[in-house]
Amino acid sequence: MKTIELIISGKVQRVGFRACARHIATNLGVTGEVENLTDGKVRILATGDDVILEKFVSMLYGCPRAIIRDIEVHQYIDTIFPDFSIKRATYG
Repeated sequence: MKTIELIISGKVQRVGFRACARHIATNLGVTGEVENLTDGKVRILATGDDVILEKFVSMLYGCPRAIIRDIEVHQYIDTIFPDFSIKRATYG
């Protein structure tokens, strides 16, 4: 198991992307969290096996109404998440 950080850019806010990401993660058994960033991007921390994480990332492109321009993938300090949650944005 490993944890990765994804920074997703494009039209990914106000289109149901976080809910779609949570749905995909739950179906695959991926744990972590997803949140909107103030710069219009979305950040995901995802924990799972390598093969499952690769599938998770590729399935994000299928989220309806979202237009993904880029997904940056970074290794992340191993963190254990009990489930996959949507963090509410705190702007300002």
